[in-house]
Amino acid sequence: MPQAFTSKRAAIYQDVPDEKWNDWRWQLSNRLNHVEDISKVISLTESERKALNSSGLFRVDVTPYFISLIDPDDPEDPIRKQIIPTAEELNSFTAMMEDSLAEDRHSPVPGLVHRYPDRVLMLVTTQCASYCRYCTRSRIVGDPGQTFNRQEFEMQLEYIQKTPQIRDVLLSGGDPLVLAPKILEELLSRLREIPHVEIIRIGSRVPVFLPQRITPELCDMLGKYHPLWMNIHVNTPNEISAELEAATDRLTRAGIQLGNQSVLLAGVNDCVHIQRELVQKLVRIRVRPYYLYQCDLVPGAGHFRTPVAKGVEIIEGLRGHTSGYAVPQFIVDAPGGGGKIPVNPNYQLSMSDHKIILRNYEGYITTYEEPLEYKPHDPKTCHACQNKRPEVGQKGITALLDGEQMFIKPEGFDELHNRGGLQHRLKDENKWKPLGIGTEDSSEQKISD
Repeated sequence: MPQAFTSKRAAIYQDVPDEKWNDWRWQLSNRLNHVEDISKVISLTESERKALNSSGLFRVDVTPYFISLIDPDDPEDPIRKQIIPTAEELNSFTAMMEDSLAEDRHSPVPGLVHRYPDRVLMLVTTQCASYCRYCTRSRIVGDPGQTFNRQEFEMQLEYIQKTPQIRDVLLSGGDPLVLAPKILEELLSRLREIPHVEIIRIGSRVPVFLPQRITPELCDMLGKYHPLWMNIHVNTPNEISAELEAATDRLTRAGIQLGNQSVLLAGVNDCVHIQRELVQKLVRIRVRPYYLYQCDLVPGAGHFRTPVAKGVEIIEGLRGHTSGYAVPQFIVDAPGGGGKIPVNPNYQLSMSDHKIILRNYEGYITTYEEPLEYKPHDPKTCHACQNKRPEVGQKGITALLDGEQMFIKPEGFDELHNRGGLQHRLKDENKWKPLGIGTEDSSEQKISD
């Protein structure tokens, strides 16, 4: 049997009764965010004290459970670096961008990002159980006064309902699993009522920050809305505890497919041996490594960035050295809204019209002979080609760049579109066309109160 994962509890929490410690509401209400409280758990450095005492810092909050995973006397602890700010966070770095992924530009209604043809990102809260220091959405996340409200949810759902090419909806934020259970279930049930929504996904770090939240009741509720997928966010092997293993076990037994998205962070996990241990432990708890992200160009996170070549090196050190399903894709989320771009080691050395020269992970070079005759399928007679799903394509989201709008303008949009930093920088805000892309109906679509 593999060695069992362990539980840890910081010394200050040793006398907390188990019924409180294992209560997710207790964990949330006892999060640490002030230098005085955090210093009771770990020995802070001068750099950390300076950052924690600074004004204008991105929100600090950490659950008692998660801070207990830190070695209190190790300033280089990889979990510590993710959640405890340092003075480096106060520095400005070149190439940093407030909205590096251009999500605002692809947001037709508040909180909804439509960047790809068949799927949308639905931001449902600005709150998290704890806050990562490299947060991509630090421009909107963390402010309890700037979260999304019911009117904005209605706008998001109406847009999805009126856009038939959307087959995949990703709930994110913030973290959807910190929503009140009734609100989360209402959103899931409303999405399931839309016939063309095939897949619902949830992006969450709650199983990692707050595994106590993954209760049997929550899993039973989530299990009613299949097919439902969830990507969690584990960056280092140190984060995989007995509590996380129990949480993923409950989720997978509820039929929820789990993947992991990690971020490549300097001094945290920029090591092929750490990454190999991480992915192998993830598959042990039935979580498939999905993406390894290059750190985004987020203000205050410049000290976490690595060269892209480091990510390629790590994938090179995983491919062939561990199971194929344990190797994530290395992704650069292109600045300016270019989307996710996979970056891989070069295994194809050359290609001609009749053969390809390839190498394997050991450096072994081989030749693959191309077929002498190839009769491709005919798109004109192909059933799949003739009945393909309508694409957003050139007349959809990319039309934003040309100033041509294919989105609805819901009631109250003018008052709400700046909420949470989601600023819609449109060339002509009066140029609104029907939501049904490609239709001839020119009547303006609205959401009633």
